Amino acid sequence: MIYSRNRRLRSTEAVRSLVRESHLSVNDFVMPVFVMEGENKEEPIASMPGIFRRSIDLTVKECKELYSLGVKAVNLYMKVSDHLKDNTGKEAWNRDGLMQNTIKAIKNAVPEMVVMPDVALDPYSIYGHDGIIENGKIVNDATNDALARMSVSHAEAGADIVAPSDMMDGRVLAIREALEESGFHDVGILSYAAKYASSFYGPFRSALDSAPKEMGEIPKDKKTYQMDYHNSREAMNEVFKDVDEGADIIMIKPGLPYLDIVAKVREAIDLPIAVYNVSGEYAMVKAAAQNGWLDNDKTIIESLTCFKRAGADMIFTYFAKEAAMLLNK
Repeated sequence: MIYSRNRRLRSTEAVRSLVRESHLSVNDFVMPVFVMEGENKEEPIASMPGIFRRSIDLTVKECKELYSLGVKAVNLYMKVSDHLKDNTGKEAWNRDGLMQNTIKAIKNAVPEMVVMPDVALDPYSIYGHDGIIENGKIVNDATNDALARMSVSHAEAGADIVAPSDMMDGRVLAIREALEESGFHDVGILSYAAKYASSFYGPFRSALDSAPKEMGEIPKDKKTYQMDYHNSREAMNEVFKDVDEGADIIMIKPGLPYLDIVAKVREAIDLPIAVYNVSGEYAMVKAAAQNGWLDNDKTIIESLTCFKRAGADMIFTYFAKEAAMLLNK
């Protein structure tokens, strides 16, 4: 005789909702936003249906709509003109640069929006790498100096949280010290602590023209600084170091293929955890849905809920606007 039946708690939607362990909310979302030069310009990103590069004025309009839907945070990326790129990335801390002007415009129009600019040199590099290159290698400490200058310029423009995604060693401490010395005690650091060298970034790199260039002795990929996807203990080492250096939030990237890392980090630390539902993950769902192989809406909500189940507190996702509309129904 069976007296214990788990199915009793699955009998109706009302019962299932009462015992549900993980809950997805519009408050969980951070929307990545691509910005380009110009005015009243919008360009679709072919590999990411529904996602666009926009000029600052249209970006502000988009941020207003996002905020009205309940999405309270954006993560900013710049499509930088080729003539502004070099090996130092100095355009990254131009006080009148595209990123800095975008931050100011968003904060002026939607003051309560949490603005998290990306901190990495690849959009500003002629080589498409996240760091400065010397003698064919990405140099760590000189890159950290550049990232610190970049972060301070973002703080000066009004950023709430800077988000270093470069994976240089010691860059969280370098950024924290620079922010403190400049008086930005309240500007947070969201550290991409466990960012893997992944094939899932392809659509993103095409959106920003930030893939490593095929040039002579320049490294052809980012495997010397981003993590090896075979490893998980290494991720914990990276996370603990960034926590010790002063990170306020820890990021794991990519997302769905790395839920085991999210769960391990959740068990080990008490800081907020972010996870990045990256461009390749977005593109796969959209391609399958367009071919009728998946239900678009149900797959979006299920995927995002899985991040919460694994232990994430916030989700960087290109589905943020669409998911907000679905949840608001």
